[in-house]
Amino acid sequence: MIKQYLVLLGFVFIILIPTQIVKSETNPEAEDMYVTAEDIILDIIFPTIDKRVIKEYGGENLFDWQWKRIIGITYNDNHSYDVIVRIEIPPKNLNDDVKEDLVKVRISPSCDSEKINKQKCNHQFEIKILDYKHLSS
Repeated sequence: MIKQYLVLLGFVFIILIPTQIVKSETNPEAEDMYVTAEDIILDIIFPTIDKRVIKEYGGENLFDWQWKRIIGITYNDNHSYDVIVRIEIPPKNLNDDVKEDLVKVRISPSCDSEKINKQKCNHQFEIKILDYKHLSS
């Protein structure tokens, strides 16, 4: 008798619970691209560094400076990050050497979240250069 009730209960359970059907879609134009955290940081700070490189090396557009690597990332208690980046500036003339610079950038995300301490974090989204050093002369 108990088996009959269990079978009946199972049957009612299966009928009354709506089933969800998930349709998978394939994207024929999917890109084979691998993105790292370093790539994301570069996309965020690239325009700021680019403006500073143009200011340091003259008024012409220097889109060919090279991002070498992130030297360090420091979290600050006001919910901002200091990122130190090494960049290379290609020579203008063939006889010149490649120049290396070190750029310290502060990334301050917006403090919109309720989970963030509003006394320490009171800024909007901002990116600014804190320090710019010429490593090679």
